[in-house]
Amino acid sequence: MTFELTNQVERRLTQDEVAWLTTVTPQGRPAPRPVWFVWDGSAIIIYSLNNAARLRNIERNPQVTLHFHANEGGGDVVVISGTAERLQDAPPPSKFPGLVDKYASRMQAMGETAQWYDDNYGIALRVTPERWWGFE
Repeated sequence: MTFELTNQVERRLTQDEVAWLTTVTPQGRPAPRPVWFVWDGSAIIIYSLNNAARLRNIERNPQVTLHFHANEGGGDVVVISGTAERLQDAPPPSKFPGLVDKYASRMQAMGETAQWYDDNYGIALRVTPERWWGFE
């Protein structure tokens, strides 16, 4: 299935706060990790921990998937496959449109600030969706 922005996919991209980004290790193993993200209308933007293994994994193999939590009954499944790349000239997370607005309450609950996010999650990734699969 090619990437099509259905109502279900758009809802997950705009309303969900956590998704699982899966990269591939040098040994060929999948490495899923929870991430915060923002949908910019054409790509998924993720700010990564500065020294995360996912960055090295993406350098070797940019093919990734982004998985969203299913509902309690196991439905509303969305998995997006795409290509990830570093955004070299991206602003810090606190300056990226909508990111702090989306996660301010989570940061506050953790006792952290936007500056903490900038300092520790300074590497921007763009995931360009290529296809998705799932079911409601």
